[in-house]
Amino acid sequence: MAERRKKGTTRGGKTAPTRKASRKSKPSTRGSALRPARVKQAGFSTEYSLLLTATMILLAFGVVMVFSASSTSQILSDGSLAGSTFYLKKTLIAVTIGLVCMWLVMRGSLSRFREMTPKFMIGTLIALVLVLFMGAAINGTRGWFIFGPVQIQPAEFVKLGLVLYGANLLADRPDRLHSVRDMGPYLGMTGVALLLVLAQPDMGSAMVAVFAVFVTLFAAGARPRDLGLLAGGVGGIAFLFALAAPYRRDRLLTFLNPDGDVTGNGFQIIQAKIAIGSGGFDGVGIGNGVQKAFYLPEAHTDMISAVIGEEFGFLGMFALILVYGMLGYAGFQIARKAKDDYGRILAGGLTGLILIQACINLYAVMGMAPLTGIPLPLVSYGNNSLIVSLISIGLILNVGRGGRAATLSKPVPRRGPRPNARLRLIEGEGQRKPTQPARRTSGAERRDSGRRYGGARGSSPRHSRRASR
Repeated sequence: MAERRKKGTTRGGKTAPTRKASRKSKPSTRGSALRPARVKQAGFSTEYSLLLTATMILLAFGVVMVFSASSTSQILSDGSLAGSTFYLKKTLIAVTIGLVCMWLVMRGSLSRFREMTPKFMIGTLIALVLVLFMGAAINGTRGWFIFGPVQIQPAEFVKLGLVLYGANLLADRPDRLHSVRDMGPYLGMTGVALLLVLAQPDMGSAMVAVFAVFVTLFAAGARPRDLGLLAGGVGGIAFLFALAAPYRRDRLLTFLNPDGDVTGNGFQIIQAKIAIGSGGFDGVGIGNGVQKAFYLPEAHTDMISAVIGEEFGFLGMFALILVYGMLGYAGFQIARKAKDDYGRILAGGLTGLILIQACINLYAVMGMAPLTGIPLPLVSYGNNSLIVSLISIGLILNVGRGGRAATLSKPVPRRGPRPNARLRLIEGEGQRKPTQPARRTSGAERRDSGRRYGGARGSSPRHSRRASR
């Protein structure tokens, strides 16, 4: 009788008091409607943090070096300390504007920026045309709009526009990468922009734009063979173009033999080598450089690398290259992990744009490339270059945050058979018979069909027993 009694009841039928549930057996309300679980949000990726850190290091270092490179010449020319912070103030204003633009671009919608790409590209081309007639000439190049203290250089923005245009075009049209002929629309837009830049003339900006286009094509998946053909053609045209103008020809000959004209075209590169050599291993100390005092032309712009080499030595140059390497690694990793093709092409092209300018500047200062007037990105004085570089980094950070752009058009199908396609003719499916509606059959027909083909008359147990007898 005791075994038949229900659990938890006594002989009288009364319910026995149950023990209090222990803490281990107590049901948890975590994740329920009463108390929702706290989900730990995933932080930003390592590449995102590396890129942002490298950017801030270069910006801070650039502000210090612009003041160090420009204050000495300003004091010696004015005879007072009043104008020693002139370039420092302008750089701080440009840094503030650039950081605001970077934050807005980083937090904005990548799809909206993609929709604005055609308008932005057309606007930059119109500005390049207008600057040839209405622009101001600085150092022999008519490439600036001057509105009081504000100077706008359209050639800096066309570099960004070409990368944006390439990512916009090639993300939805992978068929544009099958051959050089298929790249025609992108190469045609690039050619128009380059002709307008070379008409200023600005050989350095044109060269940077060409390299940025090559990196964009490579990030999009262009074949190395096609890129090699393009490189050969562009290199031949650039060589002929360099020999066409006397000043470009002299600059090329000076690069090959700088000692041939020490007081003329070779003066700047020789003084840059002297500055780097004077720095030695650990430099002469910040602010103690001598070459920036009228010996080194444009010390605060495209020759700021020589000032860094003199004041910080080999260690300073190595650390600078290391930070640029960190920036490049983070940018390309963000491109590799992008969520769509547009983000991958955009991040790869913009990272290449920044690194190309850094390489050209460093190579020129060390005598390994002709002088082109390209500033050191995020470090040299140059408001337009600084703002464009920060906008580019903002777009890369947007991709790193998981930003993606909507597909504007349906992708074009690949040429040829699909990878998993099979020959239906071999499988006997070359011609399919038209499907006919199934005809209902009666029970008598089914039984007759079963007897005709030796099958059982039915599936019931009665038929099975008769068959076993």
